[in-house]
Amino acid sequence: MLGYDDKRAFFRMMMNSPCTLIVSDTGTGSKVSALCRDISATGMSFEVPEALPEGSEMEVHIESTSTQISSLSALVKIVRQYEESDGNYLVGTEVIKMM
Repeated sequence: MLGYDDKRAFFRMMMNSPCTLIVSDTGTGSKVSALCRDISATGMSFEVPEALPEGSEMEVHIESTSTQISSLSALVKIVRQYEESDGNYLVGTEVIKMM
């Protein structure tokens, strides 16, 4: 990875795609509309309107808008989050498994 300043093991691909999160640790499986900001081989980040329980596991569903690319579903775990200046939260997750 010559010339790559970020210290991550994998490149992050910018997405900015609408997605649905199903938070399983709430007991109700609540659905949250989100924006997937980026994705890598080991993690994803999402913009959400409210804080989510850190350490929670979620199902992520990103519908494809192309017939050439499959939709994406994954199980992820929230590892960090912070409130942005616009009142939304940026949630960083670790991919547990692709489904």
